Amino acid sequence: MQLLGLLVVGLFAGIMSGLLGIGGGTIVIPALIYIFGMNQHLSQGTTLAMMVPPIGLLAAWHYWKHGNVNICWAALLCLGFFFGGLLGAYYAHLIPDLFLRRIFGVFFLVIALRMIIWG
Repeated sequence: MQLLGLLVVGLFAGIMSGLLGIGGGTIVIPALIYIFGMNQHLSQGTTLAMMVPPIGLLAAWHYWKHGNVNICWAALLCLGFFFGGLLGAYYAHLIPDLFLRRIFGVFFLVIALRMIIWG
């Protein structure tokens, strides 16, 4: 049953990623914590490992076909993400699990309020 649940979460995250450009951080991490009982560190590491294969390749290709991809910007973002992920992972392990979870929640709350209130 757990395998099916993980596939469903992955499918939903993939659909939302293709639809809204979200997935790992906004769907998979909370699901791993609240449905599967993982701690914040383990859920973040598992989600990052999920992204190692080029999981967004087909969705990005579809967007590219419609002229909605800036390859140069994507390459620069990828380079920054590559090294930033290493730094973030290093610092995440210095932060207690509960405090890291709260940082995660506040980050999304601020983003949500910004998008809802100021468009």
